[in-house]
Amino acid sequence: MSARVIPVQPFDYVVFGATGDLTKRKLIPALYYRFKAGQFDQRSRIIGISRRPWDDKKMQEIARQSIKNHVDEIYHDPDVIEKFVSCFSYVANDVTDKDGWQEISDKLRDDKDVVRAFYLAVAPNLFAPICEYLKSGKYCHSNARVVLEKPLGHDLESSVQINDAVGAAFSEDQIYRIDHYLGKETVQNLLALRFANAMFEPIWNATHIDHVQISVAESVGAGTRGYYDEAGALRDMIQNHILQLLCLVAMEPPASNKPNALRDEKLKVLRSLKPLIGEDLKTNTVRGQYKGVRAETLEVASYQDELPDELKGSHTETFVAIKAEIKNWRWSGVPFYIRTGKRLATRMSEIVIQFRKVPHSIFSKDQGTPTANKLVIRLQPDEGVKLFMMIKDPGPGGMRLREVHLNLSFADTFEDRVPEAYERLLLDVIRGDQTLFMRRDELEEAWKWVDPIRAAWDAMHEAPQPYSVGTWGPTSSVALIERDGRTWHEESDY
Repeated sequence: MSARVIPVQPFDYVVFGATGDLTKRKLIPALYYRFKAGQFDQRSRIIGISRRPWDDKKMQEIARQSIKNHVDEIYHDPDVIEKFVSCFSYVANDVTDKDGWQEISDKLRDDKDVVRAFYLAVAPNLFAPICEYLKSGKYCHSNARVVLEKPLGHDLESSVQINDAVGAAFSEDQIYRIDHYLGKETVQNLLALRFANAMFEPIWNATHIDHVQISVAESVGAGTRGYYDEAGALRDMIQNHILQLLCLVAMEPPASNKPNALRDEKLKVLRSLKPLIGEDLKTNTVRGQYKGVRAETLEVASYQDELPDELKGSHTETFVAIKAEIKNWRWSGVPFYIRTGKRLATRMSEIVIQFRKVPHSIFSKDQGTPTANKLVIRLQPDEGVKLFMMIKDPGPGGMRLREVHLNLSFADTFEDRVPEAYERLLLDVIRGDQTLFMRRDELEEAWKWVDPIRAAWDAMHEAPQPYSVGTWGPTSSVALIERDGRTWHEESDY
């Protein structure tokens, strides 16, 4: 079945930081796919802004190169590509220079019915001056929107400062705080799975669910990015991506799928998270840092080896595991085990809903022991949903129990390509749909939970626990879950 394409009206998309990696790897390919699908046409404008002395022709060449490098070759259509790149123009501008904005004004249409989207793919310290100039230059009409890339601060205080500065130019309903994880098809399917099927919601609670696991693993290292050493895995992944996934799993059914109805329920979850302080923090958190491998057939640098000399000895964590609790009626006593890290065994993101065992087995030991049902929602790679359940092993000779899984693979089930997250999110901005974007109070509640963890770790003055490249993190992360009589779901479980 082909996906339904709903076109959007012509727009002006202004991308600050147009020469950056995010624009080339994600934004341009995402917009190309939507253009090719017919969701917008050449009446729309994409205006790149950065300090490099480029011109329109150079920006269009970069767009062509981006498609060549990051779009599957089977979607390369020379005629479509040329029409698409004709939408691009460029302004060389230092955004901190108030005298360099006139050319941007000249590129924009003086029509308040045309949506203006300002995408800030720049460092957070530039958010305030950009928004100040946008306001003073009267760019912020009623159909203007601003898109903010993370990081939105490094703690609650800095986050409040950034949001105050942006909020002085744009109202909350014009601000789109992007988290690309929320644009993934499988993440959105959490809403459909829970609230469009009668079978799950009655058992989506502490009575029937034993625990929940959320894992976001990367096989690559941190590289030489200075940002990562300032952030670490807690700020880079837990505070935004993983807490948002936790909210979607744990929230109460909203009254509707309107943006604020959904975000109100997510906010309640964040406010219900049990603070991790004192002994609870020591017992229920693990942080690690990958060490290198040097062998005849393999050499992988450690995190320390990748750092410049002035940062050697850094205690920045590249792995975090946490046992979290939600203090409300639905989830009382149900642990949420979350983990994320660099240089782990494989690249994958998934949510595991582990149901409780049957209260009494009618089967003999010879026939087999029923294992508890498990719902696995795979976000990447190989997006899909698997339900593990017990059946009778086919054949004569009596009853023999066997665990199998029902597999909904997106690649096998849907003939169309599964869109990338940015494709949905970029045009949701144009549509004015904030459902998959974070509201300010959500962001600040997440910081309120994360900040004490970060502060306690800093106060300990302890180095993160080392772990080997290609493993699942420090051994203490295994102990974190196994001391409760549980175990992490791994690839071998398939």
